[in-house]
Amino acid sequence: MGEDYFGFSWIRNENRKNITIYINNPADISVIVIYFLVVLAVGIWAMVRTNRATVGGFFLAGRSMVWWPIGASLFASNIGSVHFVGIAGTGAAAGIAIGGFEWNVCQKNVVTMPEFLKKRFGGQRIRIYLSVLSLFLYVFTKISADMYAGAIFISQALGLNIYLAVVILLLITALYTVTGGLAAVIYTDTLQTIIMVVGSFILMGFAFNEVGGYENFKDRYMTAIPSVVGVNISEECYTPRADSFHIFRDPITGDLPWPGLVFGLSIQATWYWCADQVIVQRCLSAKNLSHVKAGCILCGYLKLLPMFLMVFPGMISRVLYTDEIACVDPAECDYYCGASVGCSNIAYPKLVVDLMPNGLRGLMLSVMLASLMSSLTSIFNSSSTLFTIDIYTKICPKSKEKELMIAGRVFMLFLIGVSIAWIPIVQSAQSGQLFDYIQSITSYLAPPIAAVFTLAIFCKRVNEPGAFYGLCIGLLVGLARMITEFAYGTGSCVSPSHCPTIICGVHYLYFALIIFGLSCILILGISLMTKPIDDKHVSSSYN
Repeated sequence: MGEDYFGFSWIRNENRKNITIYINNPADISVIVIYFLVVLAVGIWAMVRTNRATVGGFFLAGRSMVWWPIGASLFASNIGSVHFVGIAGTGAAAGIAIGGFEWNVCQKNVVTMPEFLKKRFGGQRIRIYLSVLSLFLYVFTKISADMYAGAIFISQALGLNIYLAVVILLLITALYTVTGGLAAVIYTDTLQTIIMVVGSFILMGFAFNEVGGYENFKDRYMTAIPSVVGVNISEECYTPRADSFHIFRDPITGDLPWPGLVFGLSIQATWYWCADQVIVQRCLSAKNLSHVKAGCILCGYLKLLPMFLMVFPGMISRVLYTDEIACVDPAECDYYCGASVGCSNIAYPKLVVDLMPNGLRGLMLSVMLASLMSSLTSIFNSSSTLFTIDIYTKICPKSKEKELMIAGRVFMLFLIGVSIAWIPIVQSAQSGQLFDYIQSITSYLAPPIAAVFTLAIFCKRVNEPGAFYGLCIGLLVGLARMITEFAYGTGSCVSPSHCPTIICGVHYLYFALIIFGLSCILILGISLMTKPIDDKHVSSSYN
């Protein structure tokens, strides 16, 4: 394993491109220091003004939040460094269709989503199953991906040891999450949403100015071909797609086929925006239903921005730094970014460190750190909630509130360790395109949850056995695809995977549709063949 563990070196690798340390001037350093001081001050203020001594106070901010911090926190929790790195990177590699992922969005006495389903169906096994699966999803698609995305940006900007920088960042992030609870997370998310939006708009203006306006950008992107393409590498691997400026692409040959983008992505959106604990927990913290609705509307409008703030700048980065961002030769890619499968993930960080002047560069680094921290704080708080409320209380049913607080905080540390160990998989999956990796994993594991959630609301006849076995069988099908894909490797355009077409040939968004349909059939079929659910569960779950 040695010093190159996870693809990063503890010392500088002389075979790679020397990294300039950009954040080494008083203006940038001052902006970053001021940012961290303000964030910590907001976190401390939130800690002081809220009651953190109870489970409701720590995990749900005392159910006292109003609409505007809820909407900002929903946006900041969703938009992390993985979006700046992943969406911009996929935009650089394949065009604007990835922006469609961001546009597909648009009161119960519970603390977690599994707790709601427990009340709806009765019994404990669905609640425990969903809690465990959600924690796995957080490790595979959220924490590890966010840490890797943050590491890419820090590497580009600071030239520091990756893991030292990430550990320091995690310590600062965990400080106010572990001590302040959800209130501290929501208020700091609100501040960080403002920083992200303002900083990203500034960078977008610089990027379009540098490329000469939108029309020049369109023309230059279609001719952005690297000067070194290697031997025996297909032209389609380095030539921009003919449909780069189309969101709806061919249903068979498209990299993001339009039926999958419209219908398959809707299944993911149902799980994420309606059943994912990170999102649901913010809504449950509201003082009443009106504030929940207003917060969701605010978040929906904010979600219109990533196409302009991330996708377009990522594509412009390919225009300005074609040899680096669009590299296809493995040796060239390793030279520029240390990843032989491609360097599209550095598109946004490269734009920031090369294009922004002193001071503003520090602001944009703060934006990336803000997005990373807001996502991690949200996930840490929500995952500790799931573990504490849905798992630990079953293991130790007589636990007092103080013990539950300690258990949730210790569990955060465990999650961090597991997520760091998963980073090598994140680095090489889906041709090095981070956002595609996240969406593929979600497509394999989330559809059964979306099916149960949808049918639990709209079909009274669905019962606990139907929901549980539908979840289990749907999960097994998804795991079969995911494990096989990772066993063979997802490959790249230069070195395609040898995974059998019958298993890996189906686009992950289509596969989400298949699992969702199968899960719905199983849930309904088993429910109809078993005893109907008691009316008390259906009525009590909505009170």
